[in-house]
Amino acid sequence: MEGIAIVNLILNGRPVRRAVSPRESAAEFIRQDLGLTGTHIGCEHGVCGACTIVVDGAVSRGCLLFAIQLEGRVVETIEGATMSGRVADLQAAFVARNALQCGFCTPGMILTSAEALARCPDMSRPKIREAISGNLCRCTGYEAIVDAIEACTERAKS
Repeated sequence: MEGIAIVNLILNGRPVRRAVSPRESAAEFIRQDLGLTGTHIGCEHGVCGACTIVVDGAVSRGCLLFAIQLEGRVVETIEGATMSGRVADLQAAFVARNALQCGFCTPGMILTSAEALARCPDMSRPKIREAISGNLCRCTGYEAIVDAIEACTERAKS
């Protein structure tokens, strides 16, 4: 069938084989075709971070990738990171410190923070701010988000 491609990937630990439009973004594919609504579509320019997914272990912007570029890749969404328990401490810290309000930026913020904490588990507040600088939040003013991430760095120190 012309204009349709087949993509094979591992998504949240499970194999997925689906037909995609060659121009469909990875974020649209994950959210609309696969029903994983934690991947949000925001600016569609890679600026806001709402579409953040993890591709082959690295945080990526789902709106800047075509779905077909996921061929043969290992992809994790916030749903997969939640199911595995990998982000449980961050999620609990976000709740405890009211670091989420509307929740639109939260999945991307948590995935980005998890990657940053994996690289540097004892980040300072300025380093935390730098790590999340590519994720926009319109509700919180970032203080509670930085507090939540800092709480996870303190746990790593103990």
